Amino acid sequence: MYALADCNNFYASCERVFEPRLEGRPVVVLSNNDGCVVARSQEAKDAGIGMGEPAFKCRDRFDRYQVVVRSSNYTLYDDMSRRVVRSILEFVPDVEIYSIDEVFLDLRPLDHLDAESLCRTIRDRVKQWTGIPISIGIAPTKTLAKLANRIAKKDPTAQGVFQLPEAEPDRALTLDSVDVGDVWGVGSRWGAKLRGLGIRSALDLARMPTDDLRKRFNVVAQRTALELRGLVCQELEDVAPPRKTLVRSRSFGDMVTDFEQMSEAIANHAVRAAEKLRHEGGSAGQVSVFLSTNRFRDDLPQYHGGGTAAFLPATASTPIILREAMRLTRFAWRQGFHYKKAGVMLGDLSFGEIQGGLFDTRDHPRDGRLMAALDKVNRKMGAGTLRPAATGVTPKGWRMKREHCSPKYTTCWRELPRAQT
Repeated sequence: MYALADCNNFYASCERVFEPRLEGRPVVVLSNNDGCVVARSQEAKDAGIGMGEPAFKCRDRFDRYQVVVRSSNYTLYDDMSRRVVRSILEFVPDVEIYSIDEVFLDLRPLDHLDAESLCRTIRDRVKQWTGIPISIGIAPTKTLAKLANRIAKKDPTAQGVFQLPEAEPDRALTLDSVDVGDVWGVGSRWGAKLRGLGIRSALDLARMPTDDLRKRFNVVAQRTALELRGLVCQELEDVAPPRKTLVRSRSFGDMVTDFEQMSEAIANHAVRAAEKLRHEGGSAGQVSVFLSTNRFRDDLPQYHGGGTAAFLPATASTPIILREAMRLTRFAWRQGFHYKKAGVMLGDLSFGEIQGGLFDTRDHPRDGRLMAALDKVNRKMGAGTLRPAATGVTPKGWRMKREHCSPKYTTCWRELPRAQT
């Protein structure tokens, strides 16, 4: 048996943990620069606020339904996600972190326990220890567990936990109640094509000949159908595969027309990307920089520029990555445009020992010690305590807008919640 634990309305739930007064009220969380709705409480969904809607189009509904609006607080959400996972690990040793709010559980080593009772205990403890409500679906494969989790969320009689029936008639009825487009991995495009073939439900997909599926779609669709039949095609991945690229990018709070502001933005992205790469134990073989205008502004001239530079040997040193990123920015910059977005991408990543070059004269041990000292100070004193001057000293208009951001309750001493007396 596998299980999928999914946090309910995760971002909104994180906001409610530290503000209990928000319980029962509609809550929405906005994307970077407070642009679009990226998370909604159930009350906000009931008010007709759609996922991905631009915030400015929702203002009337925000006022009408007294919606509580929050900016994305990814520092808080990331830490709360780790707390949920740690709570689950108290009961199940083998898990796969699928996303910030979803965790697959391998229940096979615990087959001497009743799966549903165990999962109800996990659900209660996660809520008690973290304040985050979760739903859990239990089934013989990961695809079926995802389907069962959907039912656990949608069906109030399940009370947050649903185990797929083992008896064939009941299981068939359950699969027949799920639209084919709601099956994990199918999506809207494949869903429309499958409906055109007369495949309307998860049960129809499970019964479709696998050879026909592979011929009309690909091996992924074939595996999905096999998993819907209860055949395991996707094992738990307890170690995430190493990433191939690392991107650091943000839209600007105000459009940028000044090269100094652009260079500061790129410098910040380069510094944070290098820091994250070191945290993951990797090195980059190349760095790319890109700048672009707002493609939705037909009244303004459009431009998209960038460039790439290689490192030999690969590196995770902030000064080296920053120097190349600044050179590429000067190369890509064109005066007279209104830039909306820019970013840095580190590519050709490798993990482990660095292969030196024949003509390499760099002092790698010294670079490593310097970066380790830099990271140690920033971990202890706060991100950005030590940083290159190229990242700027005073806040500029390019920085992301977060006008409704809650405090970093769990990761910053200055923003710890205080009890009122």
